[in-house]
Amino acid sequence: MTPAQRAMERLGTWPDLTACPAGCGTGQALRTARDEIVHFHSARNVDLHLTHRAIQRFHYDLGGSSAIQLVPGSCWVTVHLDCATDVDLLLSLVSVALKAHQARPPSTGPVPAGCNFHRVTVLPRDAVPDR
Repeated sequence: MTPAQRAMERLGTWPDLTACPAGCGTGQALRTARDEIVHFHSARNVDLHLTHRAIQRFHYDLGGSSAIQLVPGSCWVTVHLDCATDVDLLLSLVSVALKAHQARPPSTGPVPAGCNFHRVTVLPRDAVPDR
């Protein structure tokens, strides 16, 4: 079982999430009644809709993780799943995302830009220079 399958299986039991096709057209997604929260694009790459506010709040911590890739201006983060710890990190961040989406007022304007698929290149961790 791939890390993404493991994460999808665990998150699929959460009562606030429902499986659906990803709105970007690639892979599976999990959504709440209001928003898509997680896009599973491959066996190891997942996009998570955290919201701009949550990303700003946790920017320093997110930027310090080798499993997380941020795209400037995006309300999504890309999580690269290499191990069980990365899956646990994703589950924790999904919890943060659910809370962030509940606190966000309903959108009346244009739909925010889609996930980060095709906007990031995830490198294997051994290719990432030490920080």
